[in-house]
Amino acid sequence: MLLQKEREDVVRYCRMLVERGLTKGTGGNISVFGPDSGYFAVSPSGIDYFEMQPEDVVIMDLDGNIVDGERKPSSEHELHRVFYAGRDDIHAVVHTHSTYCTVLGTLREGLPASSYLVAFAGPDVRCAEYASYGTPELAMNAYQSMKDRQAVILANHGLVAGAGDLKNAFNIAEQIEECAQVYVKARSIGQPVILSEEEMERMVASFRDSYGQKKSREEILSEETERR
Repeated sequence: MLLQKEREDVVRYCRMLVERGLTKGTGGNISVFGPDSGYFAVSPSGIDYFEMQPEDVVIMDLDGNIVDGERKPSSEHELHRVFYAGRDDIHAVVHTHSTYCTVLGTLREGLPASSYLVAFAGPDVRCAEYASYGTPELAMNAYQSMKDRQAVILANHGLVAGAGDLKNAFNIAEQIEECAQVYVKARSIGQPVILSEEEMERMVASFRDSYGQKKSREEILSEETERR
């Protein structure tokens, strides 16, 4: 079966979307790009994640054509394709309907540098302009607003995160949702203190050069504790 491992990974991480509280039902979608083939595996439309099988995952090319699979691809497949076509550093995309990122998106606000952990995505996370779900306009808005970043909030919608592999893309989605939760709660009782641009530049460089994006938040915090 074409892109067997990528299909299996899509199934596993789609289930994790629900288990980790990043979506409800069949909301959100996940894809993995196979650079050697030039194809990407994307979750199908409207299938329960806990019933989905690898053969249900759809394989598409960078022109948006289905090359393997009997199911209808996610309605948001263009939101994935645009990153694989335009960025060589992204080989996996995770789209969530996580609560606190969606709260910020409903306010048409991005996530500022309220925590150094925002550096998983960049110095901050922008909010893309609104467009209807599943449209090329939404995909392009997300692509443009995620320039030089690894995540973007979608206005009135949710979050998109991308990385060189699925483990890291999913990790970024989790970290940004947690940062958004803390930021929203902090705003309910006061005015959050935002880290400086200089500090966030150091944090982004540190995550990239010292920690590496493959380490989880728990691993990073453990290393920090050991150094104290």
